Amino acid sequence: MSITINAAGTRFKLDTRHTSYAFGVGPSGYLNHYYYGAKLPDVPETFDALDRDFLGLSFSPYRQLKHIEDSRNIALQECATHAAGDYRISSVIVCDSLGCNSTDPQFVSAKVFPGRPAIEGLPHARVNDDPTVETLEVTLRDPATGVEYLLDYTVFPEQDCIVRSMLIRNASAGRVVIERAMSFCLDLNNMDYDLVQVHGSYGRERFGFSRTPLHTGLQTIFSSRNSSGHDHNPAFALMEKGATEDHGGVLGGMLVYSANFSIEIEGDPFFRTRIVGGIGNDFSWTLESGETFRTPEAILTWSSDGLGGMSRNFHDMLRDHLIRPRWAHQERPILVNNWEGTYMNFNREKLLAIADSAAECGVEMFVLDDGWFGHRDDDHSSLGDWFVYEKKVGSLKTLAEEINRKGLVFGLWFEPEMISEDSELYKAHPDWVFTAPGRERTYGRHQLVLNMGIPAVVDYLFDTISAVLRSAPIAYMKWDFNRQPAEISNPLLPPERQKEAAHRFMLGTYELHRRLLEEFPDLLIEGCSGGGGRFDAGILFYTPQIWTSDNTDAIDRLFIQSCTSLFYPCSAQGAHVSVCPNHGTARTTPLETRGLVALAGTFGYELDMTKMTAEEKETVRQQCAMYHQYHHLVLNGDQYRLADPWDGRCCQWEFAAKDGSEAIVIDVLFRQIIHPGTRFVRLRGLNPDAMYREIGTGRVFSGAFLMNAGITLKPDGRDYIAQLLHFKAV
Repeated sequence: MSITINAAGTRFKLDTRHTSYAFGVGPSGYLNHYYYGAKLPDVPETFDALDRDFLGLSFSPYRQLKHIEDSRNIALQECATHAAGDYRISSVIVCDSLGCNSTDPQFVSAKVFPGRPAIEGLPHARVNDDPTVETLEVTLRDPATGVEYLLDYTVFPEQDCIVRSMLIRNASAGRVVIERAMSFCLDLNNMDYDLVQVHGSYGRERFGFSRTPLHTGLQTIFSSRNSSGHDHNPAFALMEKGATEDHGGVLGGMLVYSANFSIEIEGDPFFRTRIVGGIGNDFSWTLESGETFRTPEAILTWSSDGLGGMSRNFHDMLRDHLIRPRWAHQERPILVNNWEGTYMNFNREKLLAIADSAAECGVEMFVLDDGWFGHRDDDHSSLGDWFVYEKKVGSLKTLAEEINRKGLVFGLWFEPEMISEDSELYKAHPDWVFTAPGRERTYGRHQLVLNMGIPAVVDYLFDTISAVLRSAPIAYMKWDFNRQPAEISNPLLPPERQKEAAHRFMLGTYELHRRLLEEFPDLLIEGCSGGGGRFDAGILFYTPQIWTSDNTDAIDRLFIQSCTSLFYPCSAQGAHVSVCPNHGTARTTPLETRGLVALAGTFGYELDMTKMTAEEKETVRQQCAMYHQYHHLVLNGDQYRLADPWDGRCCQWEFAAKDGSEAIVIDVLFRQIIHPGTRFVRLRGLNPDAMYREIGTGRVFSGAFLMNAGITLKPDGRDYIAQLLHFKAV
C-alpha cells in the first residue's frame, strides 16, 4: 500500500519507492502539511513527531477557544485559505452569492481507491494498468457557503511522483464565482532552498536556467500569453543548499497545462515556504448550483540524488504515465522536413526530388510543411482554409502515394488555431476571431487567432482537418501555433464571465486534439509553437514529441536541449540536423556534430537533401543507422548530464539502460583552449561490479572504473567537434 491513514482517519502518509509525503487534520479542522522528502518508516511515532508545534507572533488571527499555533497565518497548509486569517498567497478563492470571497475550507472526510479518478476535458496522468497506483481523495467544505473542495493525491510509486489536482463543487443553493483555483499548495517548514527555473525567448527557448536563493516575499514563474510560452516554463525545482546535479535534496513540480499559468513561491516572516501553482491570475469561473470545476493537474517529485535524480523521475513519469502509450516507448521514424530547405517556395517536382534523396540516405518520413493549402505562397494568406493548393502540389493523395512508393511515410503541417484575413474561412466567419469589442486588433506573423472556446470552431476544424487526413495516407501531423492570442473574449459569454475565455480557448484546443486522436489513433502528432513556445506536459499528453526550437544551430541546441531535459525527456524533444551556415546563427559546425546533437532527440533533417554532396549523403546514411542502433537508450534509458554547456567549453550527455547493461556518451567540445589539460568522462548508472567493453576500441573496464576514475578523451584541435562513446556489459 502506498497510502497510509491512521485509525482516526485524520493523518495521511503517501509513500513512493524513495519518498514520503505526510499531512493531517489540525485541531481546528484544517488540513496541515507535515513533510515531503526522503522516505520515512511506517512507525507509530511518525505522525506525532511530524505534527510540530509552532510559536507564532501576535497579529495572527485564530479561532475562538483555540491556540495561536492553529492560526491560518502560521499553519502549514494543504489548501491555503483566503481572507480567513491567512495573509500569505492563497490557493483558492471563491466568491459567494453575496459578493464575499472569504474562503475557508475545512476537513470533512477522506477515502482511498485504486487507480485514479477519470478526468474529462483536461490532459492527465494515465494509470496504464499499473496496479501500484492509488489515489487519496480528501473532501473539504466551507461551512459558510457549502462549497466543497475535493483534493486528489494520486501516488505513482515506481516513478517517485505524486499528482495533485482539485475539484470544486458548488453544493450551495446559489451561484458562486471561482476567482482563483490552484492545482496544488505545498507549505515547507523552512526556506533553505534555491529556486531553479528555465527561461529564454523565441529561438532561445529554455536556453538557460537561474538558481536563485529563496527569500522573504514573493518569487513567481508565470505566463500571460495564453500558452506556456517561449519565455518561461510551467515547471520548477527547489534545491537544498549545497545540492548539485548528482547529490542533495531537490523538490520538483510541473503543471499539466498549456495556457496562462502561475507558480508562486512565498517566503513568509517565519522563514517558511509556500508554493502554489495553477491557472494564471487573470481568471474566474462561474459555478451554478451543483456544477463543478476541475483544475489542471500538477506533478510533484522529490529526489535525494540531486537535480539529475529529479529529472529522471519526471522523465519516467511522463514516458510511463502521460505520453500516449501508442508512442511513449516506440521508436519514431526518421524524418526530413522541407521547411528550411524550401520554405514556401516549392512545387511538386521539388518535393519529390527531396524525397528521392531522403530515401537514398535511409530517411523514413517526408514532412510537407507550411504552404500546401488554400492559395498560400507566403505568410499573408490562407490559414484556416484546410483544402489542398492543387495548383502548387497537385493531388495530395497522389503526392503522398508517390512518396510512399519511395519507401517513406508522409506527414503534413497544420496550424489549427490560426486564421488569415485573406481566407475563405474569414470571409464566412469573421466572428470566429478573437476580438475585443471597440479595440484595434493586433497581429502576429500577419495572422489572427480563432476562438477555440466556440464549439462551432472546434467542429469546423475537426471536420476539415479530418477530411484532409482521410484523403491521403498521412501518418504524421505537425501542429504549429505561431502566435499567442490577444484581445481574448468570448461572444457566447456574458460580460461578467469573460475571464473564462482564456481557459475555454485551451479546453477547445485540447478537445480538438482528443477528437482527432480518437478518429486517428495511430496518428503521430508533433507539437510546435514557433519552435518551443508550447513545450509542456499538457501538450505531451496528446503529442509524444514537441519541436524544441526553431533554432537548429547545434551549439545553441546544447543549451536548449540540456535545459529542456531538466524536466522533459529527450525522447520528446524534436531535434533535427539543419544546413550550415545555420539559418539563424550563421554558425558552421561539422555535419557529424549536428547529427550527434540531434541523436539526443527525436532525430531528423531540416534541409534540402538534393543539395548535399555524395560524401554528406554517406554521412547521413551512417547517422540513420546510428539512430537505429542507439535510440532505444535515448527513448527508454536514464539520462545523466555529465558536463553542462554553461561551463563554456563542452557538453556531455549519457544515456544508460535502466539495468545498467549499456550506455552511450555524447561529448561535444565547442571551444578549444591552448594547453587544455586532460579531458575525461566519468559515467553514471552502471553496475560497479560488471565489466564493460568500449565498442570500437575493444577495451574493457569495470563499471566502478568508468564511474569513479573515468576514461581519458582523445584531444582534437578543432572547435565544435563531437564524439560518441558506447559501452556494453560483457
